[in-house]
Amino acid sequence: MNIKLEQYKIFNEAASTLSFSLAAKNLFISQSAVSQTILSLEKQLNTKLFIRQAKGVTLTHEGSLLHKKINEALSLITSAENDLISSKELETGELIIGAGDTLCENFLLPLLVQFRKMYPHIKINVINRTSLETIQLIKNGQIDLGLINLPVYDESLEIKNCFEVHDIFVSSTPPSHPYTYQQMSKENLILLEKSSNSRNYIDQYFASHGIILHPEMELGAHELLLEFAKEGLGISCVIQEFSKDLLEQKKLFPIPLEKSIPSRHIGYAYLKRKSLSLASLKFIELINKYDSTNETLI
Repeated sequence: MNIKLEQYKIFNEAASTLSFSLAAKNLFISQSAVSQTILSLEKQLNTKLFIRQAKGVTLTHEGSLLHKKINEALSLITSAENDLISSKELETGELIIGAGDTLCENFLLPLLVQFRKMYPHIKINVINRTSLETIQLIKNGQIDLGLINLPVYDESLEIKNCFEVHDIFVSSTPPSHPYTYQQMSKENLILLEKSSNSRNYIDQYFASHGIILHPEMELGAHELLLEFAKEGLGISCVIQEFSKDLLEQKKLFPIPLEKSIPSRHIGYAYLKRKSLSLASLKFIELINKYDSTNETLI
């Protein structure tokens, strides 16, 4: 049996995507080359690995077993290569990160400043998108990793929590009493646009209590929510941890709810089937050392 490593790489991509055409696109080869490689592999192993269907392929039981082992083996090879590379100082490379406005300002910026000091020769590219758009960029292979508002559920992504955040309602005047969810829904609300994961979280939470929110204004940035509320234009739903300056200065006041909205997390994500570059791994190390409370590295 003379199966080459490249054949297994093509098989692994096809098994991960369950699409010969997408595997071909990701590997920059023709779909015919993918099909021929799979056929050759099946012949050499004397085993059917895929079930061909009109809308793609699925793995057979044998194909699933092989995929699990090959994926582990390729990960070990990549890890060994990275260990060799990491023995030398990072002098070249590129880091492509996706993040929204709020996360860029309140989380990503101090990390990038520190990363640039540690690895001045790494080219940094930041793509500014909403969390939902960032997720799509990750899945399309256009960025290495993304900082996102959680929760997010996607089996193709490796998703890690970084720190806890709390969604609160704020206004320019101190509240006189706690609000029920129903009372809050009738106020002049200012929320993020529906294209944001933070807005989706609030909408879904209120909907779980039988309440549909109809905001008077929908804005595209967290900073605008703070500014509009500060000027008395309505009640904004913001992230408490990213609003602490105005809250401490008493320019905004939190509105208590009879039952607080459950906390959620800020995190990062990357594609499971894509091997991370050494620059990405070093940046993740930096993320894991970040203390969001004090905005410092630990």
